[in-house]
Amino acid sequence: MPAPKNTFKAALAQGTPQIGLWVVTAEPSLTEMIGTAGFDWLVLDGEHAPNDIRSLKDAMTALNGSGSHPVVRIPIGETWMVKQVLDAGAQTVLVPMVDTAEQAREMAAAMLYPPLGVRGMGASGARASRFGEIADYVATANDEVCLLVQAESRTALENLDEILAVDGVHGVFIGPADLSADMGYPGNAGAPEVQEAIEDAIRRIVVSGKAAGILTQTLEGAKTYLALGATFVAVGIDMVIYAKATRQLCRETKALL
Repeated sequence: MPAPKNTFKAALAQGTPQIGLWVVTAEPSLTEMIGTAGFDWLVLDGEHAPNDIRSLKDAMTALNGSGSHPVVRIPIGETWMVKQVLDAGAQTVLVPMVDTAEQAREMAAAMLYPPLGVRGMGASGARASRFGEIADYVATANDEVCLLVQAESRTALENLDEILAVDGVHGVFIGPADLSADMGYPGNAGAPEVQEAIEDAIRRIVVSGKAAGILTQTLEGAKTYLALGATFVAVGIDMVIYAKATRQLCRETKALL
């Protein structure tokens, strides 16, 4: 039995747009509910959300049977973190703050078993292999893992072409918030200079043949980035959605008094 097919990776390779949502609640029951909404992919955030390896594993378990593919974002680009989330069952890993091709190569190696990479041979007792049930896991896992790196600084954009040339990088995600701060516009990703940089980066990613991704919280933004050729586009953050809906319900109800 081979490793499960990574449908998200296959869709990116085919250029099929994938619509996603950021999940920061770190609560498996809510992740399970979000998995019923119909998004193609969900980011399980280990960088800014209060997640650890156990809660990330629980979130992936909660998405079993869902059509939403879990994309696990680790806190920082460390080989041991990649190892942990892969063994916990992640097939697609999102790495923040990748500024150079050297960093991208290190992460690509962390995703793969030798001799192509440096991933440790410990999955036989892990969730990734269904605790040893997938007999051919080690022989087939390399084909099904997907590495996404985040370019979210001026340095990353300067090195973007070199990052895109790294074998094993399947997509580059532009981080608007950190990029705007690095460019001198903290909290203002909509600044014309920032948007110009983002649009140029997406075009370069698309030309390279790799998948371009981004997070936006408006339908207009999604329309713009999809038209530019972005393949994996997240259209919101779960906690922001909950907060807005909860506060609106409270305001509207109190207005009845």
